[in-house]
Amino acid sequence: MTDEQGLVRPSGVWATAVGVARVRALETERENALFRDPLARAFATAGGLWPSSSPLPDDEAARRRRQAMSLSIVIRTKFLDDLLRQACASGIRQVVLLGAGMDSRAFRMDWPEGTRLFEVDTAAPLDFKASVLRQERAVARCERITVAVDLREDWPGALAVAGHDPAAPTMWIAEGLLIYLPEDAVELLLARISSQSAAGSRMGLTLGSRGVIERFGADAAPGSAASMWISEAPDDPVRWLAGHGWEAGSHTLRDRAAAYGRPVSAPPQLEEGPGGLISAVRR
Repeated sequence: MTDEQGLVRPSGVWATAVGVARVRALETERENALFRDPLARAFATAGGLWPSSSPLPDDEAARRRRQAMSLSIVIRTKFLDDLLRQACASGIRQVVLLGAGMDSRAFRMDWPEGTRLFEVDTAAPLDFKASVLRQERAVARCERITVAVDLREDWPGALAVAGHDPAAPTMWIAEGLLIYLPEDAVELLLARISSQSAAGSRMGLTLGSRGVIERFGADAAPGSAASMWISEAPDDPVRWLAGHGWEAGSHTLRDRAAAYGRPVSAPPQLEEGPGGLISAVRR
């Protein structure tokens, strides 16, 4: 569907990307922001989530859950930004964002000369995003290539047609994606990533920590992000990725938040094991 200005109206899972943009816009306005995303506010505005979203719930537990979700978006954004910089420093010049949504890294980060960044998503979010980018006269800081394909289809084939070279190392990012996929789809996605990854390729993943669906999804409003969550992190994500040929490290949102100067004051509701944020290198 489109609105009166001709913009594709956000709907379904990809509409959550506009909510993520709103959180990034709010972070950008902070004096001590962990990152700056100058396009986030434009995405949120076009999606009807700026200057305001739904009011904070009266229920204290629900309010804490919303704040926790916002913090998780901020921390994972910073974490993946850092991984991308490390990948570039290692010489990687090929980046693939899977389920790119309203990601604006092609526009807001500094990229080495020769970097090619592929944004893979379905046509609807890419069309919405393109409309906003034209309106903002945004100019990418690297070669940006959009690939309109459903991740349930032959996206590696579409990526190859767009110019991706599986013989060269790639930095893969799957941010806020896997939690929306059933377990078999997660396995297929990882198998496909692995088959397209030369030795030395890198990967940054975000996973739903153990227990997150129980804590956030039980009373989630219909159509909200949490209401569409399906899968959580494996019990041992490092071992899981090793089985696919990757050397991985995992971090909790809590430990990364503390490292970034945003410690979580609330005590953990569950004993926190590995999960959340994953960095990996292809062997």
